Amino acid sequence: MNIHEYQAKALLRSYGAPVSKGHVVTKAEEAKAIAADIDGPIWVVKAQIHAGGRGKGHFIEEEAGEKGGVRLTKSVGEAAEEAKKMLGRTLVTHQTGPAGKQVGRVYIEEGAGIDRELYLALLVDRQTSRVAFVCSTEGGMDIEEVAAKTPDRILSFSVDPVTGYQGYHGRRIAFALGLTGNQIKQCVRLMGQLYKLFTEKDCELLEINPLIVTDQGDLRCLDAKMSFDSNALYRQEDILALRDETEEDPKELQASKYDLNYIALDGEIGCMVNGAGLAMATMDIIKLYGAEPANFLDVGGGATKEKVTEAFKIITSDPNVKGILVNIFGGIMRCDVIAEGVVAAVKEVGLKVPLVVRLEGTNVEKGKAIINGSGLDVIAADDLSDAAQKIVKAVKG
Repeated sequence: MNIHEYQAKALLRSYGAPVSKGHVVTKAEEAKAIAADIDGPIWVVKAQIHAGGRGKGHFIEEEAGEKGGVRLTKSVGEAAEEAKKMLGRTLVTHQTGPAGKQVGRVYIEEGAGIDRELYLALLVDRQTSRVAFVCSTEGGMDIEEVAAKTPDRILSFSVDPVTGYQGYHGRRIAFALGLTGNQIKQCVRLMGQLYKLFTEKDCELLEINPLIVTDQGDLRCLDAKMSFDSNALYRQEDILALRDETEEDPKELQASKYDLNYIALDGEIGCMVNGAGLAMATMDIIKLYGAEPANFLDVGGGATKEKVTEAFKIITSDPNVKGILVNIFGGIMRCDVIAEGVVAAVKEVGLKVPLVVRLEGTNVEKGKAIINGSGLDVIAADDLSDAAQKIVKAVKG
């Protein structure tokens, strides 16, 4: 689960991390009063969406002279005016895709004099199953670009969970970032605060880009991006309360209500599969035969007829879907349950695109009998390769 920058900064502030003073604006008429509560001489106005690259982005139907979703202003009135311009408009960045995201919140904060921009992140290292620090002297840039062009400028290391964060971890980061004097003490303290936040709140990612050295020589978190382990939200009620459902894909949001693992993609073939590994293989083979998957959808090993029905509805609600592939290998999941769900869903929502069904495993004959006896126009497949070729052929005409 992702949260907005202003929410991330509130969390940072609650753990003692240095952040600029700022307030969020949700209504245009409140913008001037909110901006007036922030000291100048510079006011920074930031569009709040769940996507990076806001400063380099652009608004749809952009007016002359506008510059992205992060703007520097020099008065309360100017800050309020820029906030009003952003609210309700659609911001496009390299992470949103061409459709962009509508701005429902704007964050106004006090400006900071910047001497240096640095990069810092904490994340879960899947190889070591530990929390890892990543830092670089190249702040304000995409870390992927830094890794590709100047990998020697990135330091990454994991923390042993037995000892947890120690002062030497912070000093290692400080030396790598070229900090000196009191900045080293600030870095050691800040890294401890961030590690504590990360572990206590079940974060998956905590990115500060940029972490700046101000013109006064102090460290400050100028931007913040956080995401959390969705499986741990049951014990993080305060974090769950920060969820902004308007930022989520409606289909993914609906899927979460039925405990379905669904991710929308840009292709034309909808997939319903049981098991994440089989779902990945299904998407790969669709691409192998010349088409693109429209989604990742894992109904899980213990799906019910109702879950399968809802999964089918979600797939068919995507206007990009030109064909559907159901690929089930029954272990815990029974093929007859899948078949009953598919039949129920088709009878409820109709079938306007080709449907290929491949069943194998537990109760496979019962499942095939249900499909064959349903009277539905379904294309049967013998194996995964056969299924992929048939759905691609049906979609391609």
